[in-house]
Amino acid sequence: MRYQRLLLILILLMPVLARPGETPKNLEPLPDAPPPPAMTDSDPAEEPEIKIIKKGEDTVEEYRIHGELYMQKITPSHGVPYYLMKQDQEGGWSRIESQTQPLIIPKWVILRF
Repeated sequence: MRYQRLLLILILLMPVLARPGETPKNLEPLPDAPPPPAMTDSDPAEEPEIKIIKKGEDTVEEYRIHGELYMQKITPSHGVPYYLMKQDQEGGWSRIESQTQPLIIPKWVILRF
């Protein structure tokens, strides 16, 4: 009960404590912000190419960057779509069925011969 009264008094005193002090008389407005930098056109080679293929009643979407296939989205006619993601350069693929993003460890190419 004692803490409730103290809390109530503090809440009631907050507007009084938050009152601003005297404002200086020599205030000047801030200069206008500079315009944002111009948007650059993105390189089309960096955008993924998406190729849609119909295999029977299934639809396969192939995602490629620089001509290299890195992901496939398979949409069967009777079920939920799933993804096949390339895990390594040797051709290992993993199937992902959940809606959440999987944990993918980055594997950058440092140097190509």
